[in-house]
Amino acid sequence: MSALEASAAAAAVRRPHPVHSGPVVDLPTKFGVFRVQAWTDGITGVEHLAVSWPVPNTSGAAPLVRLHSECLTGDVFGSYRCDCGEQLDYALDVISRCGGTLLYLRGQEGRGIGLANKIKAYALQEAGLDTVEANEHLGLPVDARCYNAAAQILMEMGLREIRLLSNNPDKQERLSRAGLAVIDMVPTEVPYRDQNIRYLKTKRERMDHRLNLDAEPASQDVLASNGAGSGRQA
Repeated sequence: MSALEASAAAAAVRRPHPVHSGPVVDLPTKFGVFRVQAWTDGITGVEHLAVSWPVPNTSGAAPLVRLHSECLTGDVFGSYRCDCGEQLDYALDVISRCGGTLLYLRGQEGRGIGLANKIKAYALQEAGLDTVEANEHLGLPVDARCYNAAAQILMEMGLREIRLLSNNPDKQERLSRAGLAVIDMVPTEVPYRDQNIRYLKTKRERMDHRLNLDAEPASQDVLASNGAGSGRQA
């Protein structure tokens, strides 16, 4: 790619992505009462949800943000094949304690390949392939997700400098290309299980996810002591 083409591509990435918002309402949960707002991607029509803690962070640190890709099997049915549902709970708990926002990104099932294809990939994994090999065997991208709408939603919400709750450096890179300043990466590692240890090792070894898999993840108290601030009301 020439320098001119690279510049044009960068400009295209930075161009505002059309998104449309709805009203802000309360969402009572087991973690407390969040404020939620639905957003619609003006290009794809996919609907996303911003879940924010209502108490402002007064520590002076950049706000915590979690981009959570929809995972029906993990988020709804509590599947142990992945760590998605447990990461969702972990992030909501951290945000209820420290303040911040979780963007629940729909249309990103199976890292963007869709539910039916994810189940096909599961069948291949049961036959011995890892999660990367299964997608490649199906002729699908290893990760087909796009974060342009997510970046625009955050900017529309006034969040231009964030601390990203994630183990995935690719999210940091792509949000930065979209115009957001990712000040820090805050890990969201949850304890592994026998059913997902191979999946997590594949994410660490083949997708560069920052996972220890041999140490306890940081507690919310550690996060708060590192400048997260206390969002939860006494």
